[in-house]
Amino acid sequence: MPSQQDIKQRITSITGTSKITRAMELVASAKLRRAQVRIEALRPYAKGMRRLMAGAARRSGSLSGIPLLEEREETRRASVIAVTGDRGLAGAFNVNVIRRSLQEADALIEQGFDEVVFTAVGKKGGGTLRFRGKVLDEHFQGFSSEPTFADATTVADFVSGRFLEGEVDKVVLVFNEFKSVVEQIVTAEQLLPVPRAAFDDDAPAAAAGDDDAPEFSKALAEFEPEPQALLEQLLPTFVNTTIYRALLESAAAEHAARRTAMSNASDNAGQLIDDLTLAMNRARQAAITQEILEVVAGADALS
Repeated sequence: MPSQQDIKQRITSITGTSKITRAMELVASAKLRRAQVRIEALRPYAKGMRRLMAGAARRSGSLSGIPLLEEREETRRASVIAVTGDRGLAGAFNVNVIRRSLQEADALIEQGFDEVVFTAVGKKGGGTLRFRGKVLDEHFQGFSSEPTFADATTVADFVSGRFLEGEVDKVVLVFNEFKSVVEQIVTAEQLLPVPRAAFDDDAPAAAAGDDDAPEFSKALAEFEPEPQALLEQLLPTFVNTTIYRALLESAAAEHAARRTAMSNASDNAGQLIDDLTLAMNRARQAAITQEILEVVAGADALS
């Protein structure tokens, strides 16, 4: 049985750890709120972008000849963008994204692609994929906690360039979508070529996450430049916005997952401290009882 001193040292160590986990929980809570505000601020812009694209697509009549919409018959190489965090201590947050990314890669191989490469966003994702021997096309890191639009543009320019140069024929984006503090859903969606569903008249409201949003107006509109030229100019911004939304969703989900993980760790530390305190009290009681028995035995021996 451990001595009182050993148990006391363990209690002191766990108490210090619980202070750290509690502080990390509070920091994650503060960052989570800021991330939620940024997501809410982006939604009207994303919704307006989709409506404008839907209107331009409907007026143009033909979507052929636009590079970012080109559905290629060749299935040589596909790319999977795995959006993870730069830090751990967030439960299964990073593991779930990596697992889904590998599943998407297997699905692309089954669709007939000869090779699948990965674009890792986040230190944890890149390290895990490299450890598993996967081919990394590029690795971005350093902004998972508080991404900016410039960070999203950097990622978008790289993957769009690879697609336009013919280096990859399809790009799939995998990230954790933030639903609530206790629920984050791993989501996979096709990024390139831009799916035609983005131009459906009924798609803008649903895709923007607002079921009550009104449908795109059917009123006549004048486009300058021509609708197809306008759509071709909007598509790169749409790709940037899609990646930026994924980065913001992932950041919020990461903070929520870390908050939950640290809260559970703090609760477990408290329970462990209670159990160790009880064990220490029992050890103290046993020591006192032993001393009393020794005194009694000595008294009996003298009498």
